[in-house]
Amino acid sequence: MTIGVRKILVTNALPYANGSLHLGHLVGYIQADIWVRYQRMQGQHCIYICGSDSHGTPIMIQAQKLGIEPEELVKNMQLEQHADLKDFFVEFDNYYTTHSLENKTLVEDIFHKHMQNGNIIKRTIKQAYDPEKKMFLPDRYVKGECPKCGAKDQYGDNCEVCGATYVPTDLKNPYSTLSGAKPIEKESEHYFFKLQNYEKLLHEWTHRGHLQSEVANKLDEWFKAGLQEWDISRDAPYFGFKIPGEADKYFYCWLDAPVGYMASFKNFCDTHKNYDFAEYWNKDSNTELYHFIGKDIIYFHALFWPAVLSGANYRTPTAIFANGFLTVDGQKMSKSRGTFIKARTYLNTLPPEYLRYYFAAKLSNRIEDLDINFDDFTSRVNSDLVGKYVNIASRCASFINNQFDGMLSPACTEQKLYDEFSQAGDSIAEKYTDLEFSQVVRQVMALADRANQYIDEKKPWAVAKDPARKQEVQDICSLGINLFRLLTIYLKPILPQTAKNAEEFLNIQPLTWGARLTPLTNHRINPFQPLLKRLEKKEIDTMKEAAKEDLATLDVALAQATNKEAIKDTINIDDFAKIDLRIAKIIAAEHVEGAEKLLRLELDIGGETRQVFAGIKSAYQPEQLVGKFTVMVANLAPRKMRFGESQGMVLAAGPGGKDLWLLSPDEGAQPGMRVK
Repeated sequence: MTIGVRKILVTNALPYANGSLHLGHLVGYIQADIWVRYQRMQGQHCIYICGSDSHGTPIMIQAQKLGIEPEELVKNMQLEQHADLKDFFVEFDNYYTTHSLENKTLVEDIFHKHMQNGNIIKRTIKQAYDPEKKMFLPDRYVKGECPKCGAKDQYGDNCEVCGATYVPTDLKNPYSTLSGAKPIEKESEHYFFKLQNYEKLLHEWTHRGHLQSEVANKLDEWFKAGLQEWDISRDAPYFGFKIPGEADKYFYCWLDAPVGYMASFKNFCDTHKNYDFAEYWNKDSNTELYHFIGKDIIYFHALFWPAVLSGANYRTPTAIFANGFLTVDGQKMSKSRGTFIKARTYLNTLPPEYLRYYFAAKLSNRIEDLDINFDDFTSRVNSDLVGKYVNIASRCASFINNQFDGMLSPACTEQKLYDEFSQAGDSIAEKYTDLEFSQVVRQVMALADRANQYIDEKKPWAVAKDPARKQEVQDICSLGINLFRLLTIYLKPILPQTAKNAEEFLNIQPLTWGARLTPLTNHRINPFQPLLKRLEKKEIDTMKEAAKEDLATLDVALAQATNKEAIKDTINIDDFAKIDLRIAKIIAAEHVEGAEKLLRLELDIGGETRQVFAGIKSAYQPEQLVGKFTVMVANLAPRKMRFGESQGMVLAAGPGGKDLWLLSPDEGAQPGMRVK
């Protein structure tokens, strides 16, 4: 056991800077933030860093679609992602980017050290090449028919139908997802990291307690197969750092991405001069280093990363904690069902701490997928947080505030019960340390039940009817307030804002873990204000509808940004013939309350009236549209929105904003006339 204050550096997996965060991303960030907050409550010196993973082909292509430079895209995404995380109370000491001078310097230093040690070689390989886009294609940008089961539209590295793995050249009828062209094979010289040089070191390291047991066991499969050389270079065009001495070759983003942990900490040290980068990263460091990651990137972190660090004379991680994926209502997040929910969409509707609590109630130190069932989500929030935890304070505070001028009793009259709650902090602390957050929640809620049971048994509302027992009322409710305070200590890493509000109510300094040892006596509390509110089903429904709206406008947003958007996958003439286009006359139009982009249209399509919600508010005022003719998709399945049912789609074109035009048929068109 470490004596004295520990020096701990904690990192989270760097979110990729080509899109918004969704709820699945938040599992790992909330898990790490809870653990960091607990360590700090224990008095440990804990630094928490992260940043945006800002390099790679997907970022380059996304920037092209948006008509902006990659640097602008990654800067915008860094700001957006950091804002989302802060609003979920995930508070980093430094949030940086891999597209930085610090990262470039560190990556080049690591590269040169491995070159000098003979760990990097160059050799020529064949790769899929897009002859129209004139670029080599990463595996995920090649699709075709699975060579094993024949399933169509499978990626170039694995089949999602049968699970087979392969290389892009094995695909049948392959095509580039960027242009639709058939890829050709082309040779290119690449740099390879000789991972096999570290096989003995890695095999020992993975079995010395640095990893969860199931991870170590899984990695044994790689050792049995033999570690392979790792391609660490990419050809131009590419957004990243150029390899020194090369004109058109770049470091693969998975080489510089984990180095981003070091770069973010280096940036932190440069702005906080009392921190020494070498103390935390040198090979002989006595500090602790923990990585929190998703299970999909274990291979990079548990094999490549320790080898890269060790060979460049840097320390290896103390431990790596991997978390599972997130499902919603038992299934993968679905765009059509409105369960693919962005972080900001959630924040616009629901309190962030409710998600923190729900994740904590399901998180363990094992790599298990989490599921959000929104009925269970609502029930847990209302039952646990409002009905049990906050209920203790609200039941007791009214008596203390109204009858005793906010003063708690001069002594704790139920020391045995207080000590029972206080001593529970030892086992709760062990569970926090071991990342067994679900067991923390279970134990804390059992204590909350016990506290409510005590109040029910003592019945202060009945005792208060006898003036001679006034002191007894104060004693009962003072103990209730103290038990609430202990529960707040135990929940503070999970509910930081609620704990802060509770500290203001209790009129105390920020709670530490050691504060549980002594009760509050002869102390004045502040008037009680509601700390949490009940969750209503309609709030969940509103969030789901907003999620559908987000996704419905995603393609429009891209179109608004650029007229160079890549053409979507081809369809045949039979597919096109299924679309029934009809002339429609706009007979009514109005703004939609609560919607930023929508107008509600009533359309006459010849003897039938349809209601359509159209995202054209930026270009038209409702009064401009009444009486005009347009074209609509008449056989589109109705879609329920929170504003009502949309019974079709009107057609519009343009880059977006004010430059968006409804299709207008020639004079002589009549409502209901078919467009061919």
